[in-house]
Amino acid sequence: MKKFINVVSLLVFSLFAIGAVASTQDTPVPEPFRGFDANSKLTIDYRDLDSLLDTVVLYTGRSNRKKAGRTQATTGTRMKIKVNRATVNEGNRFYFEVFGENPQNQQTISKIRSRLESIPSAVPLATFSRDEQLAYWINLYNITMIEEIVKIYPKPELEDLLVGEDSILSKQILTVAGVPLSLNDIQFTILKHNYDSDPLVIYGLYQGIIGGPSIRKSAYTGKYVYADLIDNAMEFINSNRGTYSRNSRDFRVSSLYERNAAYFPDFNADLTEHLLTYLEGDEKEELQTAKGIKADIDDWTVTDLYGSTRDLGASMANNSAALDGAVSGGANPSRLAGRSPVATRYSPEVVQRLHEINAKKAAERSGTVTIEEMGEAPTETDNPDQHSNGSN
Repeated sequence: MKKFINVVSLLVFSLFAIGAVASTQDTPVPEPFRGFDANSKLTIDYRDLDSLLDTVVLYTGRSNRKKAGRTQATTGTRMKIKVNRATVNEGNRFYFEVFGENPQNQQTISKIRSRLESIPSAVPLATFSRDEQLAYWINLYNITMIEEIVKIYPKPELEDLLVGEDSILSKQILTVAGVPLSLNDIQFTILKHNYDSDPLVIYGLYQGIIGGPSIRKSAYTGKYVYADLIDNAMEFINSNRGTYSRNSRDFRVSSLYERNAAYFPDFNADLTEHLLTYLEGDEKEELQTAKGIKADIDDWTVTDLYGSTRDLGASMANNSAALDGAVSGGANPSRLAGRSPVATRYSPEVVQRLHEINAKKAAERSGTVTIEEMGEAPTETDNPDQHSNGSN
């Protein structure tokens, strides 16, 4: 009976998700967002967004598909944080902690979102190239998502924000060129139609959760947008939160693909072809021999730096799954790889201190985004052993 109820619940959820997407995917693209100039040399300045992301995004490196170690209860308590050990240490982190109860820092995000939102009213999007428009929509989507997560932080899980009747994705929270838009309007109407349902688009749209594509340390630009989307796709697909199979009948994939089924009309065949383009290692062979695809991998945990885990002894710095090579950048081809402090080998306190130094340097370097002072940098009298094994 329990199994029957679970199946029915899954079916209802799937139908709801598909219905929510279907309501937007057949909507025509509003007139202000049609057309492009293939010869346009116009570009959009993202220095403020670049500075923000470089300051508060922690690059964690590519996944090595190892499960994290079991969490341990701290001294004096039996409490342990419940985590998905296969995915908990994957994906870049966003330093939501510095925005939670800080109106000044929250205003920084709102100002960037507002500026991007107003651009098409000043300069029609049709005067930009196709790639420049793609970068614009992804950046606007991401800064808006960040702004909405900040409003509810420190909420540890975001399923309610992203799925269901109260999903922020379906609410018209933006007005661009006089047109009210939701984040779903951007994804399933504008981007889907204007970019021929190219599934690479979904890897640029940050969801704020471990189970979604990573946030990058720089804004998307017309010049590099496709290179960065491919980089994100490869990172996500070759991680436990994107695909996972251990010689089972069905090849398991993220539920992200089910929520984006509009990009895969013949779901199994189209998704298989897409994944095989980027899959590496044993998983590629396992997908080719699998009987079907099962979209049941979830991790709705917010991608903050520590979150509630720091009080229960389960910081992501406690084990090395998905964090190996973060100092040098490892195999990540991103032009900004390795600029964040490493989140392995050090205690949570040292990681936080290193991150604060990096944040202050980035703010001073750009002069365009100010993150409120977060403490003093370590001096030469600090324990040198804590900074061995490589740091910036």
